[in-house]
Amino acid sequence: MPETTLLAAKTPASGVFAFSRPTSWQVIAIMISLLVVIPVVVIFSAWGKSEADILSHMAEFVLPELLSNTFWLLLGVGLGVTFLGVSLAWLTAMCDFPGRSFFSWALLLPLAIPAYVLAFVVIGLLDFTGPLQTALREVFGPLKLPQIRSRGGVILVMSLALYPYVYLIARNAFMTQGRAALEAAQSLGVNRWQGFVRVALPMARPWIAAGVMLALMETLADFGTVAIFNYDTFTTAIYKAWFSLFSLSAASQLASILIVFVLVLVLAEQHSRSNMKYGTVGRSASHRRIVLSRKHGWLASFYTAVVFSIAFLIPMVQLLIWAFNAGATDLDARYWAFVRHSLWLSGLGAFIVTLLALLLGYAGRQQPGHSMLLIQRIATIGYAIPGAVLAVGIFIPVAWLDNQLIDWLKPHGWQGTALLKGTLLVMLLAYAVRFLAVGFGSVDAGLQRITRSIDEAARVMGSHTWSLLSRIHLPMLRASLFTAAALSFVDIMKEMPITLMTRPFGWDTLAVRVFEMTSEGEWERAALPSVAIVLAGLLPVIFLASRGDKQ
Repeated sequence: MPETTLLAAKTPASGVFAFSRPTSWQVIAIMISLLVVIPVVVIFSAWGKSEADILSHMAEFVLPELLSNTFWLLLGVGLGVTFLGVSLAWLTAMCDFPGRSFFSWALLLPLAIPAYVLAFVVIGLLDFTGPLQTALREVFGPLKLPQIRSRGGVILVMSLALYPYVYLIARNAFMTQGRAALEAAQSLGVNRWQGFVRVALPMARPWIAAGVMLALMETLADFGTVAIFNYDTFTTAIYKAWFSLFSLSAASQLASILIVFVLVLVLAEQHSRSNMKYGTVGRSASHRRIVLSRKHGWLASFYTAVVFSIAFLIPMVQLLIWAFNAGATDLDARYWAFVRHSLWLSGLGAFIVTLLALLLGYAGRQQPGHSMLLIQRIATIGYAIPGAVLAVGIFIPVAWLDNQLIDWLKPHGWQGTALLKGTLLVMLLAYAVRFLAVGFGSVDAGLQRITRSIDEAARVMGSHTWSLLSRIHLPMLRASLFTAAALSFVDIMKEMPITLMTRPFGWDTLAVRVFEMTSEGEWERAALPSVAIVLAGLLPVIFLASRGDKQ
């Protein structure tokens, strides 16, 4: 059966172009991709209806600071995650030292702690009134120590929270290289350090660049961390424009500038991936690690232990202590409502993401081709768009549609003020757009493992598209669908800006509770919901860590 595409086809007889009618699967894929396209178009259209006074105020007083802060934050975090991720990846992948088998997976655990949780723990410990500075003053008298509430503090916290993105990808790259390439370089007269700099590092550069780009996109999308540090970036400015200036157009204009930043990073990340080529030296080579001397081995153990302790162990212990102290007063009916709302929203959002991912992936299986690949790529770029941007981009068209429905219903006796605004719809749509890529990756990988011969055999026996999906593919995709739902569930539970900006009245969640308590400097009371979020985040991290040495 010939492939049906959305592209124009030139007929050889007439020499004119004719458009083929799209199939139902192509229509489904296009509708899913519109969930991303519409918010982006709406955001950029805000420049056509600018509010002159607000725009001039932003251009003079807001934009210069935002651009400067964003530049230095990206530069600092980029350097920080590169140093930590690459050095730790090289040690655990290529070297033998005491504790290597433990640290190889334990260094991924900081992924389970959202950056905004790590931020308030670090501030609580290192601030002027925190236990560390207080103890030092009691011992040594008045001291002038660097302020943690600074640009350097934000960069430090985000580097510690995001280095696992680089660590995971770079470690796989170094393990793929193995030791053979390094030995070949040493046979030509270079030492180990020169071999690392001149051979191993250039070979792993595209992977390292991809990990750094992921960390930088998370940095641009972050709201909670910079809000806790009072470090103004585009995400905090979008929030203030919406809820302080009550200007959706100003929020949209700031969001459009942030989208440009994101697109630049996405294009750079795609360019780095396009140059990826494996220099395979055999699987067994990855296990022939460099045996470090006793001195260097213990130095490697000390370095990895310090990073692990600062990024995960100490913050987790402090969170548990604070949570235990706050539990006696905060574990009331209201807190359990936060848990219930978080579980309900995360579960419903994960179901929607998994369903859309299944439909999008299955559409590609039924109608393969370049046009479908383009549609799928558009539909899954939402993960690169910050939550604050999606909140604005989805709220505006929903509000417009709400007003149109109210105007249509008023002659029929409708007395209400809103149908769609102030409901869970905006939140769930934003969740679906933001995390569709997470679910699609797992589902698409599962579909790729199902050979076409199974489909052909089922069709010969009378199965059609939907019966093929329900009776053959769904049972075989069970593990992939579970993975997609689990990853989406955890990401939605940690998501702060979308929930904070679009939640209906009374629908506070664990993430919102963390924001409210940290805004008031109540670190201990913020620990209890944070522990719940971290425990949920440990599930996929442990899954990733368990597979680390199997790559």
